[in-house]
Amino acid sequence: IPDFFPHSTMPPSDAPMKFATGTEIDLPESFIHKEQSVDTETFLAETDTAGLLVIKDGDVRLERYMLTGGLDVRWLSMSVAKSFISALVGIAVGEGKIESNEDPITKYVPKLAGSAYDGVRIKDILQMSSGARWNEDYSDPESDINQFGRIFAVGGSLDNFAATLTREKDPGTVNHYNSIDTQVLGMLLVASTGRSITDYMTEKLWHPLGSESPAHWLIDNGGMEMAFGGLNATARDYAKLGELYRLGG
Repeated sequence: IPDFFPHSTMPPSDAPMKFATGTEIDLPESFIHKEQSVDTETFLAETDTAGLLVIKDGDVRLERYMLTGGLDVRWLSMSVAKSFISALVGIAVGEGKIESNEDPITKYVPKLAGSAYDGVRIKDILQMSSGARWNEDYSDPESDINQFGRIFAVGGSLDNFAATLTREKDPGTVNHYNSIDTQVLGMLLVASTGRSITDYMTEKLWHPLGSESPAHWLIDNGGMEMAFGGLNATARDYAKLGELYRLGG
């Protein structure tokens, strides 16, 4: 991804954390899905799986790379990035940068006044119950998510797009998967910390996690990160967020 698109970079930690190696396990020859037996190797081939990493109790038990995969290959996160953004929001609340997740987001991001997010609690956005009208149908070329994604092809501002959304439901009443909710949380992080997502995450999360490899964020023309899915990192470094939660933070 960094070879083709504008991006920012998070350098690896000066104190990298390396997972221990545990007793190697094998994948089962088959598994049951919808009452049908599925051959595991066939499934991996048909889904173009390129990396598979299993960590249990802090030990690597299975690590397998196929196709373009490899230990040092950085993968586009897609929506896994959302988990990093929500963690950063929690850190910002813990530091007092955000006073409370009960606050309306427009307290910190006045640019969203008049949009679907006007007066909406941060908590409702974290839980994807913002009430914003949104179509995330990737098969529809005119869906909101595809129009949003075209910013990386033709240029534009992720923040400006977010401010165009209108309200469909009362906030906090309906859970509706909406990637732009996470982009709005990215705007909140930048506004409340006075730093880019890349800079704040490097200090508060990426380095404390003990990242072993550099990582990248896709950015728009104004340098804003694609918060809902634009993180690029190795499989092992992604796994460290899971390990952080397994250990209770």
